[in-house]
Amino acid sequence: MSMMWNNLPFDLLSNIFSFLSPDSLAIARTVCRNWHACSNSYPLIPRITNCATKCKALQPWFLALPIRNHRPCCYAHNPDTNNWHELPLEFLPISLVKPIATIGSLILLRITNSTTLQLVLCNPFTRQFRYLPNLNMSRTNPAVGVTLSEYPKNDVLFQFPCFRIYVAGGMSEASSQGGATYNPTSEMYDSTKNNENWEIVGSMPVEFSVRLTVWTPNENVNIKEKLYWITSARAYSVMGFDVSNNTWFQLGVPMAERLEFATLVRRSHENLGLVGGTCDGGGCIWELNDDGGTWWLVDKVPIELGLRLLSGQRNWDSVKCVGSDGVICLYRDLGSGMVVSRRIGEKGKWEWNWVEGCGFVKGKQVHNCSIRGTLIHPTLASSVIF
Repeated sequence: MSMMWNNLPFDLLSNIFSFLSPDSLAIARTVCRNWHACSNSYPLIPRITNCATKCKALQPWFLALPIRNHRPCCYAHNPDTNNWHELPLEFLPISLVKPIATIGSLILLRITNSTTLQLVLCNPFTRQFRYLPNLNMSRTNPAVGVTLSEYPKNDVLFQFPCFRIYVAGGMSEASSQGGATYNPTSEMYDSTKNNENWEIVGSMPVEFSVRLTVWTPNENVNIKEKLYWITSARAYSVMGFDVSNNTWFQLGVPMAERLEFATLVRRSHENLGLVGGTCDGGGCIWELNDDGGTWWLVDKVPIELGLRLLSGQRNWDSVKCVGSDGVICLYRDLGSGMVVSRRIGEKGKWEWNWVEGCGFVKGKQVHNCSIRGTLIHPTLASSVIF
């Protein structure tokens, strides 16, 4: 029997492997050289056998990256088995990084100990990484956004991620008189082009460049052909960029002066969400209406889960949030646990649950620390982008 499995054709074996979760596949690829070679040679696309399993099959994992004073590793939570895993990051040549966005199974990272913007792509599960080319203009603290193309259905094309990265604003060296000035331009990197260069794609009002540079963190949300960033201080507001016509715009935020924290999330392919909290109103979720100017309250964090997240307090200042299609995670640090909302089934119903923090991995205690979280669809398939 073992000889039969060892000699299966790679295309058949890879099809079988495609039904395994990443942690199960990691075990399978250690069985023999043949299985290991197959898992490295073929793109292993997760299979969706029917509509009932579709949502479960596509559930992203929560990835927690320690912020500072921590050895090079991150922690991943598998929602299907409710287990935490430790992923070493010593393969990265730099240890001080910050996640900006996920691109399928890849993470776009910013090097934080560099004055000017430097970007890195990596897959923490395959331990692959690459630097992105330098920008046309050196920029300090610009806004960064990512737009994704639809994933191709062809398994071979899955190895070619299709995305564009936009960098806007920031401080650049002045062309005259020395010193630095706010940069009123934006640049774009296209993964489908072979020239590996950034392209200047437009300009913006100087006041927008100032707000993007001073008040906008690097995380962004992409809905259709628009990128959104939220300012990092009250009263909150949203900065937007329409990549189809290179125009900038600004949106108001509900309860902008009262929110103690606010984060933009992608509720679905077509819906921009806003998650925020106040001491008297608890945690709330809004969606932006199709008219692009009206926010609708669509859900609230259950009171008991909110109090558990806040350790019985009423202050939301320490809460962080990350969300993607069908999942929203509210957290504070690695060990305190998370409040998670997931869309269940195809009718759009959302379900709230508590997820225990990462206190132990394989029986070994993990010390609590500050983290920055992101959501990722893990894969052990190699990508030609590296």
